[in-house]
Order: sequence, then structure tokens, then C-alpha cells
Amino acid sequence: MATATANRAELIAIANSVAAEKMIDRAIVIEAMEDAIQRAARTRYGQEMDIRAKLDPNSGDLRLWRVVEVVELVDDLYKQVSERDAQKLKKGAVVGDFLVDPLPPIEFGRIQAQASKQVIFQKVRDAERERQFEEFKDRQGEIITGVVKRVEFGHIVVDLGRAEGVIRRDQQIPREVVRVNDRIRSLILKVVRENRGPQIFLSRAHPDFMKKLFAQEVPEIYDGIITIQAAARDPGSRAKIGVISRDSSIDPVGACVGMKGSRVQAVVQEMQGEKIDIIPWSPDIATFVVNALQPASVSRVVIDEEEERIEVVVPDDQLSLAIGRRGQNVRLASQLTGKAIDILTEADASEKRQKEFVANSDLFQQELDVDETLAQLLVAEGFTNLEEVAYVEIDELAAIEGFDDDLAQELQSRAQEALDRREQNNREQRRALGVDDALIDMPYLTEAMLVTLGKAGIKTLDDLADLATDELVEKKRAEQRRRNDETKRPEPKGGILAEYGLSDEQGNEIIMAARAHWFADEEAPAAESSDETQGVDGDDDATTEDHQA
Repeated sequence: MATATANRAELIAIANSVAAEKMIDRAIVIEAMEDAIQRAARTRYGQEMDIRAKLDPNSGDLRLWRVVEVVELVDDLYKQVSERDAQKLKKGAVVGDFLVDPLPPIEFGRIQAQASKQVIFQKVRDAERERQFEEFKDRQGEIITGVVKRVEFGHIVVDLGRAEGVIRRDQQIPREVVRVNDRIRSLILKVVRENRGPQIFLSRAHPDFMKKLFAQEVPEIYDGIITIQAAARDPGSRAKIGVISRDSSIDPVGACVGMKGSRVQAVVQEMQGEKIDIIPWSPDIATFVVNALQPASVSRVVIDEEEERIEVVVPDDQLSLAIGRRGQNVRLASQLTGKAIDILTEADASEKRQKEFVANSDLFQQELDVDETLAQLLVAEGFTNLEEVAYVEIDELAAIEGFDDDLAQELQSRAQEALDRREQNNREQRRALGVDDALIDMPYLTEAMLVTLGKAGIKTLDDLADLATDELVEKKRAEQRRRNDETKRPEPKGGILAEYGLSDEQGNEIIMAARAHWFADEEAPAAESSDETQGVDGDDDATTEDHQA
């Protein structure tokens, strides 16, 4: 690039050509040339010198000089000059001034030219990478079209024009055949700055890819009249989207399907035949679950807020349809609603209710010392545990048919006594396990929880303090639990106290309270050290006073 015969016009022409070819600022190329000339000059005049170069971007004039400091005593001949010698460069120069010492132009030999070429190429390459990052960093979530450049180890490298992107194997549509030079659309999933240049990760399997395709095909979605509230995909096989319209006169499902299915078919073809269920979204979770399980019909929905699970009862002949092939339908519905869904037939639900009815009746018979009829009457009224009986409003109990105030008060008294007995049993069991009494003072922990901790080997404050929050209170993963139910694998493990429904915030508070004594132990030695120092000083003062006396 830089040769002995390169004149001013050639330098400017080179800068213009490189800037246009790489689509970067011309000033960056000029700066790279100046840096290359400076390096070549240091090779000619000495690496220790502070040499500067300035290339006029219009005329191509090149100025070369070194910078020296005026000092009284010269220590560095390359960067310093005495006050007397400085007068040759500038009259009236004084100590502390920095002077410019012009240097004659240099001629580039083969080695210097090659080194300069590498410097310019590196600068331009860095500028090009920065331009690519700046161009794509704010385009995450957009659909972009590119050309398949090559396939490496199952990953597809896509030429995006000014950069390259990669569709990793897990972000491809399964069984999709892609060939070099094919045009392909994908979602810009993530843009990462790296030393070798920006890494642009693309996806064709992400649910947002399907959302963006619908936005391109359905003008109402693009205009914001219809919104895709939720989406779930089993790439290459089946997908579900929940849509809602802000305009009551527009049917969101019909608008997405299009005339004779034209709109949805365009999306299906892009996604390699992936079947798409378009369902109306509803803020009522029960209604939304019923819609999400289409085409299966649902008899009843029971929501467990604490466990974040939904129990869906379907007719016996709808069970396989509700679950879908290999659990696909219920899995997509679960992803769409964000809730774990359990599918039961009418017979299974009836059997489950009967078992719960019998178990709760036996509990009330034993703990409240009542007959079977009274226990069953309590269960029929919706009471499921002793706490509900002990702490419910007395009027609610008395309002049960056949009950009066005296019976209600007696039942509440017995329930509270039963809870006290249970607490005492837990306390004795906790002590037998060797759990320290200090754990009783921890917030939110009950005797039953302490028994559970003791069985898990957590018996001291230090044992509790060493736990992480997820080890203590993390709930069992509902989705994993459902999969394990299907495959008959063991129940997934959650936190030690997962069954008690503590939140992450409560878990953090418990652990921090258990760690409080660590900080107290650290402060104590510091205080003792301070007291000892004061005592030594006092002894010295007393000795001094005795001596003076």
C-alpha cells in the first residue's frame, strides 16, 4: 500500500478506496495511515523517539516531526534537549517547553511498506468490526434475510451483507434441509461484542420468530390492533399463539387466519409446515387454559394458586386428545399459560376427590374426636385441615346446617388443642433430632419446619447459614414434575422446606438471620482488641504517675 513511489494523490486515492470498500469513515483510514507512517519513521530514526505524522486529508501533504522536552539536564537524548540546544529549534525556549523538531520525509523499503500495510489493515479491520457491532446491536428481535454461506458442524453461517450471523443447531427447525446459497429468514436473537468481531446469533426456532412472521403477514398485528399475548413452539411440529384484539369489531383469530387461511399458511410455509393453533387470549386463567387445550374439550378447571398448578378434568374419551402425541398438546398449553397443567379424566378426578374426602374425614374424626357423620359434614362444607377449623370465624361454623354456637365453639377449641398437641409432638421430635433451640428464633420457622430441617441434617445456626436460598425454599419445578409423571421418573427435588410454600424473600430473610451471629463474632474481637489497647495505655499512665510520685 505505501511504497517509495506513492505520491500525495495516491495516498488520498488509497484512503478513499478503502473507506468506500469497507464502508467505514474516511477519517479512520487517514488515522490508520498516519499511525503506519509513525511506526515506519520510528524504525528509521529510532523506536525511542516520540515521532508524530500528519497527513492532510485533502491535499495529501505529509508532515513528520518529533516532540522533545526542554530540560536543564538531559537524561534521554531521544526525547529531551538542553535549553541551549533548544534555541536552535525555537528562540526563547525555556525549561518545561515541548518543541517540534521537523524530520525529513522517509522512503519506504519493502519491509517498512509491508509493516505499514499490516498496521493499516488491522486498524481498518477493527473499525469494520466496530461498525458491524454498532449496526446490529440495536436490531435484536428483528427478522433479517441472508444467504447461507456455509454449514459447519451443524451450525449454519449466514451472510447478512455487512456481517455474518450463525444459526446454532439448537436454534434451527428440526429436519429442515438448508443448502449453501439458499436465502433464509431468521430472528436476530443476540449480538455479542468479541475480540474477533461481533457475534450475531440468529434463530428460527424461537417463539418470537413466529410472532414477527405474523406481524409481517397480518397488518392488524403490525398496527397494534391485535396483540400476540403468548406463544409456544415445538419447532417443526406444532405451535400455539394466544391473540387478543383491542377493537371489538375485529376477530383476532380470523384476522390471523386470513381469507381461506392465506395469512397463517404463509407463516406455516416459512416454518417448514409447522402446525399453528391460534386461540383467543383471556385474562381469566381458567378460560385461557380451556382455550389453550383445544381441540380437546374440558369439563372442569381447578386452580392451585400456592403450587402454581392447574388441574384440568376432561371426559374419558378426550384424554389422549388433551395430552396430545408424546404430551405435546398439554406441554404447549403449559408453556402458553405459564402454569403446570395436570390432566385428569372424570373417573380419575372422582377417585381423587373420594380419597381426599376419606382422608380429611379420618383426620377430623381422630383429631377432633367426633363421629363420622360430623367429620364428613365438615369436609363437605370445604374444610380440609385443622387450621381452617381452628381459626375460621365462629359464625361461619355455626352457619352449617345442624350446627349452633356451642358446637362451633367446641369444635374450634378441640381443633386448637389438636394443633397444640401437634406442636408439642414436633417440639419433642425436634429435640430428639438434636436441633438447636437457637433455630426457634429464626423468622417464619415453625416446629414442623425445624423437624424437617433436622431430618435433612440442618441442626445448628451454622448449618442453616451455609445454605443457599434455593436449597432451602425452592419449589419443585412443576414442568419437570409433570414430565416425570409421564415418564415415571422419581419426583424432582426442591428446597428442604419446599412443601411449606415459603417465598424466596422469606428464605433470604431466614438465612440472613442465621448468619447474623457471624458478623457479631467478627465485631467482638475488634472490641476486645480496643479494650486491651485502652488497658495498656491506662497501665502506662499509672506507671508514669507512680514514677513521678
